[in-house]
Amino acid sequence: MVDTAFVGRLGTVPLGALGVNAALFSLAFVVFNFLAYGTTPRVARAFGRGDTEAAGTVAVQALVLAVITGLAATAVFLLAANPLLAMMGATGELRDPALSYLRIRALAGPAVLLIMASHGIFRGFQDTRTPLVVTLGLNVVNLVLDPLLIFGLGWGIAGAAWATVAAQWLGALWFLGLLLGPRRALLGTRPRLPRPAELLPFLRVGGELVLRTFALIGTLTVAAAVATRLGAAQVAGHQVAIQLWLLLALVVDSVAVAAQALVARYRGEGNPTLLRQVTDRLLGWGLATGVVLAALFFGLAPWLPRIFTDDPDTLAQVGRIMVFVVWMQPLNALVFVWDGIYMGLEDFRFLAVQMVLSALVGVAVLALVLPLGWGLSGVWWGIVALMAARALTLASRYRTVGRGA
Repeated sequence: MVDTAFVGRLGTVPLGALGVNAALFSLAFVVFNFLAYGTTPRVARAFGRGDTEAAGTVAVQALVLAVITGLAATAVFLLAANPLLAMMGATGELRDPALSYLRIRALAGPAVLLIMASHGIFRGFQDTRTPLVVTLGLNVVNLVLDPLLIFGLGWGIAGAAWATVAAQWLGALWFLGLLLGPRRALLGTRPRLPRPAELLPFLRVGGELVLRTFALIGTLTVAAAVATRLGAAQVAGHQVAIQLWLLLALVVDSVAVAAQALVARYRGEGNPTLLRQVTDRLLGWGLATGVVLAALFFGLAPWLPRIFTDDPDTLAQVGRIMVFVVWMQPLNALVFVWDGIYMGLEDFRFLAVQMVLSALVGVAVLALVLPLGWGLSGVWWGIVALMAARALTLASRYRTVGRGA
């Protein structure tokens, strides 16, 4: 959001170029969020049964995988920058600024994944305060560097990329400093590098989560690609709206993360009654949070987009789709909390299957946007279809939660 707010002052084309990259990096790095979502329940379940050595082993495996996959992601982005942007429809005036941002931002690949893995480790040990402090710190750095590099040094959109790279590497090194220093006990009494065979169970879980996340982010990437083909103002407006939508998603995701950690812990303790009571309560809190967010953003809708841009064409496009951002929040909230519950139960295969089915529904709607001339509203109806399908499939299995924890 910080990058969007500052780059939006550069004009519609840089903001559109940032939107294309935001979709690409979401697809690439969020695909690897199994390093957080797969680590949290495995660490928490071991912690719940009192096996701190097993929890530490999972933590080391997650950090090693973060480095390996982060380097691989960076290499792919640097080698395939042009084809990736062509795939997204970033041609003409969008191409050069988008390419500049992509090549710089790719350098943060290992840092992003180390941060993900570290979040998973600390959450699994029921510590959400440490990730909060680190996250606030790295975002303050990004907030300070963005205006200095974008406007002060005149680097434009490249300055936003360098600010993000610097902030994310600071966060990664901060986490590593804690885990190798004062919080070294979280890695076990005798941490060691895992053998390749020892990573296979983690990778199997990761494969299911990658499929699930790829289906989700892939659908959002298709939405961005369709918006890009509608025009520069449309993709810029979509970028502003999707950033607001993702902000609200992350607010509700706090309840989902609590579900991952608590459900796995009580599952490890073998307490199915308390597990079901906790999941019911979390769903209630999630729905209430979604309703409050919808009401809050309904009141702020006329002013929020102006934080990101003052371009009249972009603002007009955002105005057409803000209704989706606002009124999807209760639905989103239930979906995100259910996601967290099933992750805590480590039912990753079900999450993968239901997400693929939901993605097919969303993409089917998005495929009709251009031929039927539905415009940017049609793009957002595709996102609504995705979330509605997710809610129906997740709800269908909830009655079994808490049985035989």
